[in-house]
Amino acid sequence: MYVITGGAGFIGSALLWQLNSLGIDDVLIVDNLASSDKWRNLVKRSYADYMHRDRFLELSRGNSPLLGNVRGVVHLGACSSTTEADADFLMENNFHYSRDVCRFALNRGARFINASSAATYGNGEYGFCDSHTLVPHLRPLNMYGYSKQLMDLWILRQKLESSVASLKFFNVYGPNEYHKGSMRSVAAKIFGEIGASNRATLFASGRHDIRDGEQTRDFVYVKDCGRLLAWLLLEREDVCGIRNVGTGQARSFNDLARAVFSAMDREPQIVYTPMPEAIAGNYQYHTRADMKWLENEAYPYNFCSIEDGISDYVRNYLAKPDMYL
Repeated sequence: MYVITGGAGFIGSALLWQLNSLGIDDVLIVDNLASSDKWRNLVKRSYADYMHRDRFLELSRGNSPLLGNVRGVVHLGACSSTTEADADFLMENNFHYSRDVCRFALNRGARFINASSAATYGNGEYGFCDSHTLVPHLRPLNMYGYSKQLMDLWILRQKLESSVASLKFFNVYGPNEYHKGSMRSVAAKIFGEIGASNRATLFASGRHDIRDGEQTRDFVYVKDCGRLLAWLLLEREDVCGIRNVGTGQARSFNDLARAVFSAMDREPQIVYTPMPEAIAGNYQYHTRADMKWLENEAYPYNFCSIEDGISDYVRNYLAKPDMYL
């Protein structure tokens, strides 16, 4: 059996979609559905069982035989809000929970893959290379990033970098993110805005050396993330360490908006609004994943360009009534 924590979430359900496409459904989904719409991400999918995150943590901490024979654990369950202010909650939910699930997987002799984040890189003063020697020097700009950084530091402290994989996801967009509200990708927000007003609003730049909308990100399509995770889980258990997950390309928010307009067959109309004070001091102006590790592993698939990914997302999901993978 495989376990996906956060399996009803954005990236988790994309991984389940990829596993199902490979004929694999012996999967335990661990999540906290509560009253959210995350359950909709599971409707088209096939899996063995669902378990609430608290029950799973209880059983995993006790190494309970009720969890059966676990071959691999992909730990994607976490609070993903970059604006979450409750530091104690993030410590417990993102760091302690991750640490304990890792211990459970290792005790079972199971493959363990953890979701870290590009938010750990802070303002990028050390670049975006995933070298283990740089990890202790990184300074995240928000508590969310710090909670992810703590798990990466714990992996290094426990000398587990050759035993587990911790993946720093960059800016992921695509189907099944609809439940995320204000934390949805900019692509999803722009699509809705264009439909309502025929224009897109982006943050103005707060720096004189960067024009409005030219702030850059490494935008990565969620289908590519699901494919990579399945490859690491099923085919390359030997690939471990703290690794980036992105396209290796930095594209501007203007590029992203233009791609959405193009997929909707509309002419671009972009306006800029001042950045809110709450995030202005903690804003990343540039990210780009160094993906040399994946090139060295001869990964057999290519990542979508922003134009191809956005076209698929808009035309085959956002613009259709049944929007889910």
